[in-house]
Parts: sequence; structure tokens; C-alpha cells
Amino acid sequence: MRLFREIDDPELTALAASLRERSLKKGQILFREGDAGQEMFLLRGGSIVISKAVTGRVEQVLARVAPGDFFGEMSLFGRAPRSATVQAESDASLLVLDRAHLDQLTQQSPRAAAAFFHALAQVFIERLRASGDLV
Repeated sequence: MRLFREIDDPELTALAASLRERSLKKGQILFREGDAGQEMFLLRGGSIVISKAVTGRVEQVLARVAPGDFFGEMSLFGRAPRSATVQAESDASLLVLDRAHLDQLTQQSPRAAAAFFHALAQVFIERLRASGDLV
């Protein structure tokens, strides 16, 4: 997973202990726009569609998530409701990191938490550059 590729083994082991597994069936909704959230998700297998309501019941697809990528990270750092709906486009396997386990990781393994935050920031920068290129 690209989020973990620059993290050294000892920190990666500590981070892995903070993750739990979750599976979705094709068509299953993980969360809806407006729901409360406190977890981010890393896609191990399958595909995920992120969409947003445009008018009435019409949904605009914002992104398709492929294995190795992540989503939902805003809920780890803010208390705002989910900004989009996430649904499994196929059967999917996820790794989940919630706010409580991230806080625990920060306390128990500051080096692992720092490595994770650095990796997250790098992906944020890539995403900002890509969205800037679209404009």
C-alpha cells in the first residue's frame, strides 16, 4: 500500500497492530454523506465508489478507489460529518484505523505515529497537486 511504502518495519509493525479488518459485499454502503465518522479505510482488495448527492436521488461519482489507496481520513482529524457516500463496487477487503487506535498509537509509539502522519501528508500533497492540475 502506497501509504506504508516509506515506513520502516518496526514502525509498520506498531501501526499494523492499530488496524482491524472489515469486508464489504458488492453494493454494500459503508457510510453515507452526512453520517458521523471517526475512521479511515485502506482498501486491500476490490473496488470502492465515492459519490455525492447532486439533486434529489442523483449521485455524482467523485472517485473510484483501487487497492492500495485510502479514504475517509478527514474523519480522523475533524468532527464534521462524512462529506460523501462510500459503496462497494465489488466485494471489498478493508483495513480500518479509528481515532481511538490512532490516539493510542501516538501515545505508545510516537515514531510509528510520526511515520504515519508523514506518509499521510505526502499523499495529501500528491492529491492537492493533482487537483491543482485539473484546474
